[in-house]
Amino acid sequence: MAQNIAIIGAGLGGLTAALALLRAGWRVRVFEQAAVLGEAGAGITVSSGAGKGLESLGIGPALLAASLPVPDIAFVHYRTAALLAGSFDKNAPPDFGFAKARHIHRADLHAILLDAVRALDAEAVVTGARLTGVETIGDGVVARFADESAASADALIAADGVRSAVRRLLFGDDSPPFAGQIAFRCLIPRHIAAPFMGAGNAVVSIGAGRIFNRYLIRGGALVNVIGIVRSQAWQQEGWSQPASIAEFAEKFEGFHEDVQGLIDCAPAQNLIKWGLFARPRAQHWAQGRVLLIGDAAHPMLPFLGLGAATAIEDGIVLARALAVAPDIEGGFRIFQRARAQRVETVRAESIRQGEIIQAADPDRGGLTGAPSQSPGLFDYDPCTITLDA
Repeated sequence: MAQNIAIIGAGLGGLTAALALLRAGWRVRVFEQAAVLGEAGAGITVSSGAGKGLESLGIGPALLAASLPVPDIAFVHYRTAALLAGSFDKNAPPDFGFAKARHIHRADLHAILLDAVRALDAEAVVTGARLTGVETIGDGVVARFADESAASADALIAADGVRSAVRRLLFGDDSPPFAGQIAFRCLIPRHIAAPFMGAGNAVVSIGAGRIFNRYLIRGGALVNVIGIVRSQAWQQEGWSQPASIAEFAEKFEGFHEDVQGLIDCAPAQNLIKWGLFARPRAQHWAQGRVLLIGDAAHPMLPFLGLGAATAIEDGIVLARALAVAPDIEGGFRIFQRARAQRVETVRAESIRQGEIIQAADPDRGGLTGAPSQSPGLFDYDPCTITLDA
């Protein structure tokens, strides 16, 4: 008889796990604290391996249609725009499908996953469900919610992010510490951004304690803009706070005119900022029949653009691990053994990438030895890695 799995969190990792488990014959309920699932986030990178994993779940055509192949990225000097690494790719790159990484709006990928999950089970996703407690009873788990409802399952998967309620309830972990970085983000219509896009389709400007990244999404109609700057403090609550163009420009004073031009034409209504938070991966991802995945288990900084990809990888590998295990707890152990080294490598290399591209003196340092120049990090395939059963 098929067993029931409860998933906390309907983000990319939670929905990927739900889709993979539904396709493997599990009964799944995803509990999301937000009342409405809608347009959120901006551009993300789907690595080639994560793309192959999503393709294996039957959503390859939709993903290809909604995403763009990642062009060669130009890393440039913040002030002069002189090329430090990569190349100025001014033409649309060849589309090699999932053999290469792809750029997509997070909301588009989320919608594709949500539609695929609901196509298999229209009732699979429950919104407005804020978790308040997790209790193991016999061979099962009970999740309790703020509205005093409860859900019983044979296992529970926590995909509820870096501030995971499940991680706090299980292990007593405090809130993650501020990582000393503030990010700014906006989307600019390409026809407005065009005067400042002459250097190519994907450019990262690197300077002292600051980076500014922009690339195309949604068929080239939008420019995804993100700036990350070192900072001593972050006082605001929540993930997304309104930011002003003046504040954004001040943080990137001294950057070349293309950067200043993009900041000046940023739509004020969708310019936001948020603090980056980080902590070491959890030593133990499972307690009985409760398992942490994604940022709940192994949060990481965004400097390699692999945060979403590793959460997607988790969902794929988890379904594979449970398929070969004699029981749920055994599947969780197989999963952690299969994933631990991969995510720790990505986590550590993301930190190192940030340190290199935010170097104090970009006039003297290029990107030699930077993790972004190591293709192996991006070629990991969750469909083919060996599982130690």
